[in-house]
Amino acid sequence: MKKAILSIAILGVLFSVNVSAQTDTSGREKIYRATHTKVTELKHTKLKVNFDYQKEQMNGEEWLTASPYFYPTNELILDAKGMLIHEVALDNNGKKSPLKYDYKDETLKISLDKTYQKNQDYTIYIKYTARPNEVKQKGSMAINDAKGLYFINPQGTEPDMPTQIWTQGETESSSAWFPTIDKPNQKTTQEIYMTVPDKYVTLSNGILKDSQKESNGLRTDHWVMDKRHSTYLFFMGVGEYSIVKDKWKNIPVDYYIEKEYEPYAKQIYGNTPEMIEFFSKKMNYDYPWAKYAQISGRNYVSGAMENTTATLHGSDILQKPGQLIDENKWEDTIAHELFHHWFGDLVTAESWSNLTVNESFANYSEYLWNEYKYGKDQADYHLMSDVNMYIHNPSDFKKNLVRFNYDSREDVFDLVTYQKGGGILNMLRSYLGDDAFFAGMNDYLKTNEYQNAEAHQLRLSFEKVSGKDLNWFFNQWYFGSGNPKVNYSFTFEPVKKQVAVTINQTQDQLFEFPLAIDVYDNGKPKRYNVWVNAEAKNTFNFDVSKAPDLVNIDADGVLLADITDTKTPEQNLLQFTNSKEFKSRYKALTGIKDQVGKSPAATKLLAAALKDPFFRVRIKALELMDLTNPEQLKALGAEVEKLAANDPKTLVQAAAIGALAKTKDKKYLPIFEKGVNAVSNAVKGNSLSAILGIDPSRANSLADKIDLDGASDELLALFLPVVVKNKITSQMPYIAPLAAFYPFVKFQNPELGKTAEEGYNWIMSSDNLKAVESITKMLGYAKNQMADNPQAKMMIVQMLKDGLNKKMELLKQNPQNAASINKQIDALNKSIESFK
Repeated sequence: MKKAILSIAILGVLFSVNVSAQTDTSGREKIYRATHTKVTELKHTKLKVNFDYQKEQMNGEEWLTASPYFYPTNELILDAKGMLIHEVALDNNGKKSPLKYDYKDETLKISLDKTYQKNQDYTIYIKYTARPNEVKQKGSMAINDAKGLYFINPQGTEPDMPTQIWTQGETESSSAWFPTIDKPNQKTTQEIYMTVPDKYVTLSNGILKDSQKESNGLRTDHWVMDKRHSTYLFFMGVGEYSIVKDKWKNIPVDYYIEKEYEPYAKQIYGNTPEMIEFFSKKMNYDYPWAKYAQISGRNYVSGAMENTTATLHGSDILQKPGQLIDENKWEDTIAHELFHHWFGDLVTAESWSNLTVNESFANYSEYLWNEYKYGKDQADYHLMSDVNMYIHNPSDFKKNLVRFNYDSREDVFDLVTYQKGGGILNMLRSYLGDDAFFAGMNDYLKTNEYQNAEAHQLRLSFEKVSGKDLNWFFNQWYFGSGNPKVNYSFTFEPVKKQVAVTINQTQDQLFEFPLAIDVYDNGKPKRYNVWVNAEAKNTFNFDVSKAPDLVNIDADGVLLADITDTKTPEQNLLQFTNSKEFKSRYKALTGIKDQVGKSPAATKLLAAALKDPFFRVRIKALELMDLTNPEQLKALGAEVEKLAANDPKTLVQAAAIGALAKTKDKKYLPIFEKGVNAVSNAVKGNSLSAILGIDPSRANSLADKIDLDGASDELLALFLPVVVKNKITSQMPYIAPLAAFYPFVKFQNPELGKTAEEGYNWIMSSDNLKAVESITKMLGYAKNQMADNPQAKMMIVQMLKDGLNKKMELLKQNPQNAASINKQIDALNKSIESFK
């Protein structure tokens, strides 16, 4: 599962509003979340299903083969949510014998015909109707809905929305569309017969064994999965898709894509075979399944989901050339879900408490892919961005990575399990070395393949391979919480010609860890690798020729810590020009943000950063500079012009255009005019903004050039005033991410917040269903991320009520548009209810 995450900017605002008002849970009774006790062992699940598009229901027949797990039993207990149960029988080679059953509280208890012993199989037949809209369980921060089976535009009444069906099993929602034991430690083979209108294609786990035409324009597809996997990974997808075929070795790799995006399928998904090859070699364990398919679903309830052999992506994966030339923003997610097919699908967390053995690895796979495909700087940038999301969220500091006392199983899908967990694996890799780290992963996979596992088994595999005891590492990073909060100082002793570097930890729970320290002697760094004990203060002495120019701790950028670091612009320049590691260069660059325009050393650093081989460093330098400052313009302007015209990365070109735009100098108009016709959304967007900064009267004539579909947060902020002021209706749905959070945006940027509020009121005073749904969808993602912030929730509710009043007034004035406006009113009411 790749959860949908709001932008760091929006998250930062949400968490900054009244953090002190967060709910105190210190006195709450802790519940130990034990792994589900296995009374029954599922063996095989066979389903025959067809769909009622009018009622948004599914008619199902199930043949479930099982046996007692260890102890004899005469009862089978299944999870079944929101269903009608029509018939339950024992199936003995096709002969059905009715069985007594009791169905209540989402549990189906079946009395078997006798007491069965371990390994004595039986097959139960169940005829039922799945009614997903009757399911009572709610969503979470990671997965914002939990009804398992989703009908998208089932009656075809929404002209801009395709008709689709898709399922979402994680965490325990598969039991909303077939009776099962809906726990991660249950694995079973499966087969599904899906009867659908012949115009649609289907996708499920495993291989399509057969496809038969039926009467009335229907077709039945038979999908078979002959290897065991967990029930939450079962999947069905139905809709009008093109299937673009690819392969890895002899394994089919298919991309199910909406027809409009078919020309771009290979640009979006095309690295998948190379990813399979890379991951297979890296772990010395070939991709273990018979096929790999990827599909997207509209109105998806999260980011993406690793259903075995049939990954489901949210529709944000659908990108066009203007976005893809800048960056395939979904490539990390494609790698993430693929990697789950080893860590998560092949070997599955035995409980949600141990979700780290699924999600932390999938998160770290993004690092591995970036490192292999785009270089270590890109991987380190990605990891730094991830870890910073955790570091800057104080509510996650007290959460263990492996936790047995969560309030809801959905709560473990968070920044600790994903982002912090990925950073922890990077530290473990650094400590063990590459050979031992990847050999340990291989041992874990081979030891536990097609089974379930937990963090202790992960530790045992790494210990078995490396010969090292790793309890110290797992106790503090997996079974403990928090992270080091570090500051440091150094003193020079001229007689001994030594520097004493003191490392201070200021958090309550002290950590031990290896640490890389660069000591700069005569302008050049010398690397020392030391061991920091779990003490408040550790001091290390190093020989030097004179007082060090600079001491740089965590010089390799590996430690997951909150480090207080204060350096002069001259020291930051020295660090930048002498560091090979990305994080040290980037920290030096961001360290001068308050000295830009005040220090010659800061200007020199910016000049050096503009020539850095890694494009993210060039972009950051462009963001930090101010070319309205004559000295900076003289020192940097010519190089920025070159980047705007010729940088191989369109995102750098766009940032350079943005830097030039601040000058409002007409001499750059030729660059901006050229950029308006670029393929790149970022270059086009920044060029348009630059032209309008010089000549606002051109807004209407350039309006047709603006396209904010899939735009970055930066581009949205840039164009929000243009779209709102000029009432560019075609872009209304795309300003929703900022408009939806205008009360919070005001805290960080009052001017932008005021425009966002105007945009929100414009949406609420207009008949635009897509824009309203965009707002309520965005708020749905945010709802659980502000779970401990009642003041923020109150602000959202008040905002929604204000919007609702405007919609009611709009309905009075436009009764002829009642059908559309009532849908918007319903969406707002549902959103208000969800926040209560």
